[in-house]
Amino acid sequence: MYYAIIETGGKQIKVEEGSVIYVEKLDAEVDSEVVFDKVVLLSGKTTRVGAPYVKDVKVNAVVEKQGKGKKINIFKYKAKKGSSRRRQGHRQPYTKCRITSIEV
Repeated sequence: MYYAIIETGGKQIKVEEGSVIYVEKLDAEVDSEVVFDKVVLLSGKTTRVGAPYVKDVKVNAVVEKQGKGKKINIFKYKAKKGSSRRRQGHRQPYTKCRITSIEV
């Protein structure tokens, strides 16, 4: 059984066949196929490490959902200054993908 480490959205994620991953928002429709070709490492019978990426290896996935993460609250203020307060919220968009295959 293979596993791979892919790079997407500025992050590296370990994936296997059938695993579900949450990545930075991709420009893809729900139920469409996505191909990750930036494979940093491939491990199976032998381990292949890329410099910077492993050649001729692709990871296929299906987009299951587009959504937003949990809300985080940002509160900035300056101590001892009663009028200097700022509250802000943020919800990071994500894409939920199911890994279908690792092509070697």
